[in-house]
Amino acid sequence: MSTAISPTAYNYKVVRQFAIMTVVWGILGMGLGVFIASQLVWPELNLGLEWTTFGRLRPLHTNLVIFAFGGCALFGTSYYVVQRTCQTRLISDTLASFTFWGWQAVIVGAIITLPLGYTTSKEYAELELPLAILLAIVWVTYGIVFFGTITKRKTKHIYVGNWFYGAFIVVTAMLHIVNHASLPVSFFKSYSAYAGATDAMIQWWYGHNAVGFFLTTGFLGMMYYFVPKQAERPIYSYRLSIVHFWALITLYIWAGPHHLHYTALPDWAQSLGMAMSIILLAPSWGGMINGMMTLSGAWHKLRTDPILRFLVVSLAFYGMSTFEGPMMAIKTVNALSHYTDWTIGHVHAGALGWVAMISIGAMYHMIPKVYGQKQMYSTGLINVHFWLATIGTVLYIASMWVNGITQGLMWRAINDDGTLTYSFVEALQASHPGFIVRALGGAIFASGMLFMAYNVFRTVRASNPAEAEAASKIAVVGAH
Repeated sequence: MSTAISPTAYNYKVVRQFAIMTVVWGILGMGLGVFIASQLVWPELNLGLEWTTFGRLRPLHTNLVIFAFGGCALFGTSYYVVQRTCQTRLISDTLASFTFWGWQAVIVGAIITLPLGYTTSKEYAELELPLAILLAIVWVTYGIVFFGTITKRKTKHIYVGNWFYGAFIVVTAMLHIVNHASLPVSFFKSYSAYAGATDAMIQWWYGHNAVGFFLTTGFLGMMYYFVPKQAERPIYSYRLSIVHFWALITLYIWAGPHHLHYTALPDWAQSLGMAMSIILLAPSWGGMINGMMTLSGAWHKLRTDPILRFLVVSLAFYGMSTFEGPMMAIKTVNALSHYTDWTIGHVHAGALGWVAMISIGAMYHMIPKVYGQKQMYSTGLINVHFWLATIGTVLYIASMWVNGITQGLMWRAINDDGTLTYSFVEALQASHPGFIVRALGGAIFASGMLFMAYNVFRTVRASNPAEAEAASKIAVVGAH
């Protein structure tokens, strides 16, 4: 038996590009979020211009934080993880580079078109047809790079994180292409191919699964790699990770109708969405427990490792928001919560507490590795960032819970003669203190990203990317 050793370098260039843009878009997207939150406190900040109104900037904020910040984090970490777990280089450097520049082009297109009012008006799918087509091309290319790399892997086993990344890529492509089917009437105006309740159903099949696959399944792929790595422990239960994967992707796709309770959607479809949402609690918590229990025997590391703290607290928020979601899908709870700030609080429990925190933790773990450094420039700054992120998230969520329940109760209050007890303006006045706390919480969270940017800048400036490439040379040992 002879041993053949062939050194192969990973493609860290595209990982570095996505990592840096994750930080840049995080600052811009979250900064814009603070600005529009401030507009609800001080309406004068709409500036009297059509391009800077809340209605134009809010969809830009969601696109920047979901697709720019979250998307770059997913691209960067998935390219990093798939190479290291498959022990092979990305199948095509050219296609990988295209996904980076193409994705940035989609984001710049959003920054230009959304403030100008070019929008489909569909939640999380506002981009008009030319940008939607470009996004689809980039996404299909991403799938080719990811799955192509898995097909040429040097390991027999496909690591569980790659199953989650793979499902997120496939389902996101399906959702985007089906929901964006439309009839163009001009270059930047098209109308949905669907009508009425059908259009609403397909939109929320897309909208909820953008949350379920883009913002959950993809980031669970991140969790299954970076939590064990940072904790220096194997994942708690491989069997649970497999059950978690199949249960999650089987159930999540059915949960969309819970966004359409008490609408023209058929009642059976609403009830199906509610039932599936409640059942979804089981696989969600299975994944959360699997991540948490990975720290068995390593809990003491939380005292000294703020990166691990980011990852573990993100799991706590994931557990909380995936309990809250099924509860809010129950029709009687939804009757109180829907259209209120409670929904906004729930979304941000997931967005800030889960998605942003696990992304930040993964970036702090990954960036030194791809820049040839042993660790980030400053552990102290990571610690400061952790506390700013945690405090900001808690203030944000708590203020929106209080606001949402207040609004729901005020809107449904009626006098003995059947007239409404409160006007809408009175409910708005009651919400004002919550708006102030929300803006403050968001500002605290966003300020943490500035500390991250400085930390990343100092880490990158001290680095030698060539050393990282050399360190990524791996010996592929094959027995003949």
